[in-house]
Amino acid sequence: MNSVKIGVLVLIFWAGCTTAQTQDTNPAKLPALKPGEAVATFAGGCFWAQEEGFDQLKGVREVISGYSGGNVKNPTYEQVGTDETGHAESVQVYYDPKVISYNDLLTAFFAGHDPTTLNRQGPDVGRDYRSVAFYRTPEEKKAIETAIQRVNASGHYKNPVVTEVVPFSVFYPAEKYHQNYVKLHPNQPYIRSVSMPKIAKLRKAMHGKLKSEDKPNS
Repeated sequence: MNSVKIGVLVLIFWAGCTTAQTQDTNPAKLPALKPGEAVATFAGGCFWAQEEGFDQLKGVREVISGYSGGNVKNPTYEQVGTDETGHAESVQVYYDPKVISYNDLLTAFFAGHDPTTLNRQGPDVGRDYRSVAFYRTPEEKKAIETAIQRVNASGHYKNPVVTEVVPFSVFYPAEKYHQNYVKLHPNQPYIRSVSMPKIAKLRKAMHGKLKSEDKPNS
């Protein structure tokens, strides 16, 4: 993909989210919504970390990596990487609002990536890595705007949030080889150096709302 590799990190990141793969390139299938379930869509850099982070939250049934925010139908990973389709690497989160709220998802979203870097996340550079929160209702838009105000006021980041607040249009699932990537490739250098720290930040912010905190049945 069209990314900038920085100094000595190039060898680490070359095997990462910016590299084309020779695996199953058929698009994944989107799951059907279950009764009472809701869906949310976010973009926060490489979708591998976003997918794994959201998937660790209680109340989240499934997370799909894909592309949203662009103007080309059914784009491929390579096309999105040219920055010419307008899409951002995104995730679609299928969740139970009775277990986890949309506001909780926003907390996880803003913790799991740096929302203050324009068109960039770490070593990954380009519009396809921009930060976007897609809203489906006026209530979600207001919730996103309120969350941004809260993050800015907290001083957690030294720079202001640049996350785009955009009405949801369409989400295209990414190729199958991108799905569950962190779980399938935990020892890949990019995953260990870039994705895992993001996931750790999200987990820290979401203490008490993680699936791993559930006690096993006795």
